[in-house]
Amino acid sequence: MKQKYKMNEEEFGFETEAIRTQLERTQYLEHSVPLYLTSSFVFEDAEDMRASFAEEKDRNIYSRYSNPNTNEFVEKVCKMEGATAGFAFASGMAAVYSTMAALLKSGDHIVSSSSVFGATHSLFVNYFPKWNIETSYFDINKPETIETFITPNTKILFAESPTNPAVDIIDLELLGNIAKKHNLILIIDNCFATPYLQQPIKWGAHLVVHSATKLMDGQGRVLGGITVGDPELIQKIYLFSRLTGPSLSPFNAWVLSKSLETLAIRLDRHCENALKVAEFLEQHPNVNKVKYPFLKSHPQYEIAQKQMKLGGSIVAFEIKGGLEAGRAFLDRIKLCSLSPNLGDTRTIVTHPASTTHSKLSVDERLAVSITDGLVRVSVGLETVADVIADLEQALA
Repeated sequence: MKQKYKMNEEEFGFETEAIRTQLERTQYLEHSVPLYLTSSFVFEDAEDMRASFAEEKDRNIYSRYSNPNTNEFVEKVCKMEGATAGFAFASGMAAVYSTMAALLKSGDHIVSSSSVFGATHSLFVNYFPKWNIETSYFDINKPETIETFITPNTKILFAESPTNPAVDIIDLELLGNIAKKHNLILIIDNCFATPYLQQPIKWGAHLVVHSATKLMDGQGRVLGGITVGDPELIQKIYLFSRLTGPSLSPFNAWVLSKSLETLAIRLDRHCENALKVAEFLEQHPNVNKVKYPFLKSHPQYEIAQKQMKLGGSIVAFEIKGGLEAGRAFLDRIKLCSLSPNLGDTRTIVTHPASTTHSKLSVDERLAVSITDGLVRVSVGLETVADVIADLEQALA
């Protein structure tokens, strides 16, 4: 890979790095990076093969370990997040699971915010306990209680910010200080913000995970995930993952790396549209409340202003009438899509209580601000007036 572009010892900006960080050109002098659709790589001789497997050489051996396309994708995200190492996965949940599994052992303990993605919650409460790994949840609205959950066997402090789907915010600097004080590994799921809007490492995170399926791809085409951060921790994750096989495919890595070239310009419009949608919903008589990080009414507005560049693409609101009203609202949607995905060019509407978080009990949902009437809107890149018109007629 090329080193960071510099001019008079100054690094270029976010957009330039996203576009110009790329593999060295081959002898064909292509302008766009080619696809390396190969399962393995050849060696010059027996000594080259021996040295490569002994890790005396930094080179590609097998695409389950690394591939030029995944290498480029990882390097871009590392630059964006301010990290020095990373590993790319087949999905966001592969990233979450593999990162945790590589670092934890039987008897270890996780302290996590209670507001996490449904699949992450299921991993913590249904699967990790089988291996004697327990999780304690803290209320994201009561950060002063976090340290009360820490025990001598606590290994990881985990949080999403903004959270999925309620768009709550937690002070990353506070988490960084707690992790440092108690010698914990701080892992932040930065999926909703992306590195364009927020860089958790500068606030003290050791590792940052993403579902690249979402805003990094931005068009709902491929699955992908990535973890970046501390090189010693990444090495452990790499060794675990190259054995267990959750690595990202070269094709998906190529798509995602190309998508990162437009991440900044897409996020600018996503955020502009989302704020307008949030402001519309906040004034609607059939809406109880709206959560969007850059609305002044958001409970953690000041924290969002401190650690985020813009408010993101996700708006959460509570429709009057509860579960049935939420379902009826979805049935009346005409332009927007009904889908469990988010971060697409197309606006997507989801009812978490009956879909992504339906496996949680009512009490579990309420504990993480998921009421029966909660609706999550992933605001896309359409003409925002058209999106608002669709929401308005569905709310009527």
